[in-house]
Amino acid sequence: MPTCANCHHRWSWGQTIKKTNAIDPAMTCPYCGEKQYETQKSRKKNSVLNLVILLPLLIQAFFDIPAVVLIAFIIIIFVAVILLHPLWMEISSREEPPLDL
Repeated sequence: MPTCANCHHRWSWGQTIKKTNAIDPAMTCPYCGEKQYETQKSRKKNSVLNLVILLPLLIQAFFDIPAVVLIAFIIIIFVAVILLHPLWMEISSREEPPLDL
């Protein structure tokens, strides 16, 4: 779970989900009110996890999997990634530049 760089309080899973669903990259700490930003390292991890969602499509290229099973597998992985994202998220008090690709 992310820990505020200012007040060092650990955010709960629910607070993290609420904060990450906003369009604005700045997340306000629920304890001290300071703005926090996801670190570049954390954004890289999130990008890799998002690619994992597409893994069933790669498997489909090599094996003949029924469409219903493929769609169910994608949905299960998507939900798992969404639920696990707050556990791996790291935040800092300064905004870092966007990812270098």
